[in-house]
Amino acid sequence: MARVLLLGATGTIGQATAHALRQRGHEVVCFVRPRAGVGGRLQQADTERLLAGAAVRFGDVADPASLARDGLCGERFDALVSCLASRTGAPRDAWAIDHQAHLHALAAARDAGVRHMVLLSAICVQKPRLEFQRAKLAFEQALMASGLTYSIVRPTAFFKSVSGQVERVRRGRPFLLFGDGRLTACKPIGDDDLAAYLADCLTDPQRHNRILPIGGPGPALTAREQGELLFAALGIAPKFKSVPVGLMDLIIATLATLGRVAPKLAGKAELARIGRYYATESMLVWDATAGRYDAAATPATGRQTLASFYAGLASGTQRLPERGDHAVF
Repeated sequence: MARVLLLGATGTIGQATAHALRQRGHEVVCFVRPRAGVGGRLQQADTERLLAGAAVRFGDVADPASLARDGLCGERFDALVSCLASRTGAPRDAWAIDHQAHLHALAAARDAGVRHMVLLSAICVQKPRLEFQRAKLAFEQALMASGLTYSIVRPTAFFKSVSGQVERVRRGRPFLLFGDGRLTACKPIGDDDLAAYLADCLTDPQRHNRILPIGGPGPALTAREQGELLFAALGIAPKFKSVPVGLMDLIIATLATLGRVAPKLAGKAELARIGRYYATESMLVWDATAGRYDAAATPATGRQTLASFYAGLASGTQRLPERGDHAVF
């Protein structure tokens, strides 16, 4: 049993991780914002109900003084687990949260006696072209150089990230594909399976001092195959619409040009770049020698498949996750 400080506990993965840690007998202290959740709509009492069974402390994770005063409270901890991520991936937010806030947390954790940090990162940092990827990588490197035992977990696509078109399809509209829908593939992973993997990093020596790419069970799925699974679950005849990748390039160029005089449009241009990245890059292990993504080399864990997740959405036994500020499409 360990005493664990958990960051990012109000996100979907964070909630599942808090539960997985408690299931394994760990004492969990969650440090969260006073107004958490999508749009900051969760009041403190709401957050405490959401994370029942864990101690919940409120403050500003980006403020090192608040982290020490309101989060750690001068107490000793064995491990730091972070599911914290920037809300949008925009450059300023990414460097403030994915990098700087984590540096503050790492320093405070070391002072509190923490010996092991489990970090939820992202598999897309293998080919960093965006600021949020560079920010995540910069912290990964700082963690590896810190002297702490580390477990850096790089998951493939979450179920919620491949569920953005569920309501669209339910309304009878076509499933949108970039190109022919076979440009990319991933091994989607569910919240509970990923949370279990994160929690078990604390006790599995094979996951110590390693970068750990991980996907869900089953074969890698292209975007078209994901759409086919969704149509099958909903009992709707498949209907696809292809969107040229070049259209996204045009949108990005236009927004970037306009963003020189309108900062809000510059932010939208960055979001469009993120969308293009996910439309054209697979979320699988990258084989730099061969110059390709390798599904066979991408480890898998867990029991819930994307097909069973979609079936649960169709039957009403599974709730559609909130995508919030992370939604690109």
